Amino acid sequence: MKKLPLLVFLVSILSIFNVTLAHANGEATYKQVCFSCHGAGVAGAPKVGDKAKWAPLIKEGQIHITSDGYSGVRAMPAKGGKPDLSVEQFASAVVYMANQSGASWSDPDPKTLAIINEKIEKRQKKSAKK
Repeated sequence: MKKLPLLVFLVSILSIFNVTLAHANGEATYKQVCFSCHGAGVAGAPKVGDKAKWAPLIKEGQIHITSDGYSGVRAMPAKGGKPDLSVEQFASAVVYMANQSGASWSDPDPKTLAIINEKIEKRQKKSAKK
């Protein structure tokens, strides 16, 4: 029984570390891939921190803007222009940017990532038919 408090403590520390690490990964991806457009508002990209520009996107929802952005939308190239960017990395960067702009999202769990991937696949199939 004496080990239970230690176990609870360790799990708490690991979960805090995991949230911090996820935030750091999203921020790192943002800085490496997204900043060049979303830092300056290039070609109409909503600038990170501009709550007015991000509000309608945040309202569309995390799944929607992640899947659309990953596929490419308006002037934004697919995967933010980085062909080897994974959905998970992209999703973390979207969470980071949205949270800096008024959202309070978490990195997507496996179920949410599956839904995002389904939407991406549907959009790719639809584009291939054109």
